[in-house]
Amino acid sequence: MRKTLLLFVIFLCSAMQISAHTRMNERPKLVVGIVVDQMRWDYLPRYYDQFGNDGFKRLVEEGYSCNNCLINYLPTVTAIGHTSAYTGTTPAMHGICGNDFFIDDRPVYCCGDTTVNTVGSDSNKGEMSPHNLLSTTIGDQLRMHTDFRSKVIGVSYKDRAAILPAGRSANGAYWLDTKNVCFISSTYYMDELPDWAKAYNNELKKNKKAQELNRKIGFDPICGTVTTDMAIAALKGEKLGKGDVTDMLCISYSQTDIIGHEWGTRGEHTDGVYLQLDKDIARLLNALDEQVGKGNYLLFLTADHGGAHNYQWMIDHKLNGGAWRVREDVLADGLEAYLKEKLGADLSVINGINSYRVYLNHGRIKELGLTVNQVKEALIDYARQMPHVQFVMDFEKVNTWSVPDVIRSRALLGYHPHRSGDLLLVLEAGWYEFWPSSSKVGTTHGEWNPYDAHIPLLFYGWKVKPGSTSREVHITDIAPTVTQMLHIQQPNACVGEAITEITDED
Repeated sequence: MRKTLLLFVIFLCSAMQISAHTRMNERPKLVVGIVVDQMRWDYLPRYYDQFGNDGFKRLVEEGYSCNNCLINYLPTVTAIGHTSAYTGTTPAMHGICGNDFFIDDRPVYCCGDTTVNTVGSDSNKGEMSPHNLLSTTIGDQLRMHTDFRSKVIGVSYKDRAAILPAGRSANGAYWLDTKNVCFISSTYYMDELPDWAKAYNNELKKNKKAQELNRKIGFDPICGTVTTDMAIAALKGEKLGKGDVTDMLCISYSQTDIIGHEWGTRGEHTDGVYLQLDKDIARLLNALDEQVGKGNYLLFLTADHGGAHNYQWMIDHKLNGGAWRVREDVLADGLEAYLKEKLGADLSVINGINSYRVYLNHGRIKELGLTVNQVKEALIDYARQMPHVQFVMDFEKVNTWSVPDVIRSRALLGYHPHRSGDLLLVLEAGWYEFWPSSSKVGTTHGEWNPYDAHIPLLFYGWKVKPGSTSREVHITDIAPTVTQMLHIQQPNACVGEAITEITDED
């Protein structure tokens, strides 16, 4: 009897060890990340009854929804959102501090890189790479874990939305050259487009509507359809999920952002783009089922930021809001006169104002025999007098500033000392940056408020149990959640925390 019991215990321990070993090495065949540009969280319930059963509804009802996912840094813009979702960190660490920013007085576009050339067309739209990205992504970690056998591909209308999610070691990133209406890449990744990409571009040339829209394609829901088609072409052409290691496909839909900027959060254009996107996501899921197998892929869907309601729409409904006209309100003669009166300096001490951040020209200030602190103090005095500016902060002194903790924390997480400027302006709720080129009926984003910072987050597929939570989670929690499910190391500057409702196993 004792011998039988001992053998049973040995068998049980051995089975437990085998089970633990198996779990640690279990991975899906494919990871799919989807970012919907400028998608507010409340668009899910707003359009839910109009969605079909196979797109967003399938993700919500068969997947897990984090209903209180917030962006935890400032500013809330496209390049930062895409990067933060895939790196698990914020501009303070990953270094992508905006779509456009300054690095030590030098203006840069987040992905601009003149050391590389376009692949796939004769334009300069391919002079792009992730060289400004300072941290690894989910895809980079996956590639390293498999000794670079995993394939990682990024696809989007926007270059930055294809490049930054895929990471520095990606096998390829593809974005749309709107002048030639074809998908391109750069010599950072390859010298020639693969045959499957060439084949898809040939099909795209036959798409009369896409060709007629040309540079306006981003203003039409067809942009999402074209992006989906390219993603499916990559899925099939690269045989993603068909090998002996996990692959990754990063997809971003940009037409939602372009249409939001042009026509706002309400109306037929916004309604139309989300109802068409629902159909495109359904097509994508069906293609994944066919190519990889239902239950064999892990998918997440989120947004890079939300968007404010149009200011005039707010005013018309007796709600607080307005257009903060940057050029007139900030770069006006009044500011120049103020600086000259206080310091004897002209406006050339300011490099620019971008996403509510003021970038000072430190070299010019030194030439004038002034200190940066002198200029900052003068500008702070002026900014405090401007209507609808609720707070103005010196990034280097934000810890001692009398501002709410939530704003202080997000300002610090968004601050890189060489890339984020010197001062941060926080406007009253409902007010937003407005440029001469801005649409009067459209919208924008960039602030801490829930309309810009509350985004959807859905997980679906491999090992994901249906459910939802209203617990606060953050955009930076996506990467550690996915990497924990893959049993690989987190990105190397990750500050997020795994969402245990998804990662915990029975």
